[in-house]
Amino acid sequence: MSDFAAELARLMGERGLGVRELARMVPCNPGHISNLRSGKARPSAELAEALDERLEAGGTLRALAPARPPSRHQLAPTGDDSAIADEIAALDLVRQAEASQVGSGTVERLELAVDDLAMAYPGIPSAVLLDRVRGYLGYVSRLLDAKTTLAEHRRLLVVGGWLSLLAATTLIDLHRDRAAAAHLRTATQLARETGHAEIAAWCLETQAWQLLTAGDYRRAADISQAAQRIAPKSGSAFIQATAQEGRAWAKLGDARQTRAALSRVEALVSPLPVPDRPEHHYRYDPPKAQFYVATTLSWLGDTAAEGIARQVLAAIEAPELRPRPRRAALARLDLALALTAAGKHDEAAGVALKAVRSGRLAPVDGQRAREIVLAVAERGVPEAAELAEAYREACGDHGRPALP
Repeated sequence: MSDFAAELARLMGERGLGVRELARMVPCNPGHISNLRSGKARPSAELAEALDERLEAGGTLRALAPARPPSRHQLAPTGDDSAIADEIAALDLVRQAEASQVGSGTVERLELAVDDLAMAYPGIPSAVLLDRVRGYLGYVSRLLDAKTTLAEHRRLLVVGGWLSLLAATTLIDLHRDRAAAAHLRTATQLARETGHAEIAAWCLETQAWQLLTAGDYRRAADISQAAQRIAPKSGSAFIQATAQEGRAWAKLGDARQTRAALSRVEALVSPLPVPDRPEHHYRYDPPKAQFYVATTLSWLGDTAAEGIARQVLAAIEAPELRPRPRRAALARLDLALALTAAGKHDEAAGVALKAVRSGRLAPVDGQRAREIVLAVAERGVPEAAELAEAYREACGDHGRPALP
């Protein structure tokens, strides 16, 4: 029996925990816990970390975990890894039931999981989503060491590229820029190895968005253009990068370039159908174009922004349509931004307060919300303090200067 197995057995006995109970706590497959306790299996670094935490071992189990040679395609940068998720344990069972060491069924389920995570992005806390993404990254990294066909290997690398990109996006939301940069580098490398131009373009678009929120508008415009140069012209990254370029030009006060970018977005979007999963973070949803127009024109100081934002909100809340609460919250955010640009700060505060309290804003929306909070606070609007408090509760403000 290995030192790890002996210590795990001792800790479980000392705490009165059985295999199934500990497996539920991690979570993990009970059979795997049994094999770890008997020394028939060795833990991954992630699982050793999770067991150490659940058993309050003070780092003992983590230190006793057998060293594992690093994969040639190590996907996740070092850091505080999360416990293995339930769905990963289920995937492992599927893999074990297949004839090959990985199998196309496992890869297909991972591809579907990537879509589910990208769909979940707007609706769950960033830290929770990051934990789930990390779990999948660790699992994909282990599968890359297994025997696979060339097609399966490439598909796994593509999955790893999307997961690394989503991890970077979530880390940017959490203002953990160094970790985000590491994941972006990984995603870019995997895009290069697999020849996946869409992932490569999204990596650049994500950098442009990060620069835009940081106030480096000139570089944001340049990198948005670079993303357009490499993106497939029929893909979502090309449209999103074009829209991002327009936003950067608006922040720079260049009306001609801004309107040119908006015109290109309209031409690209107008023939597109609504996707079957419109909340997917990496699939452009045509109605989003109107949100970008309202925001961009507000930043430009164009008086047309207010009218467009009001029209968008009215269309979303038409009584004959099914409710779209997140869309309505975003439309209110755009309207509030346009109202601040028009000098109507009292109305902006009320509209923004309703958006922030809706519970439908995602981390990616926080920058616009913060702009409105600061604008109404600067004008001394009576509702400014209430709006600032609601913003802190809904969006957090980690890593940013304190609000007034």
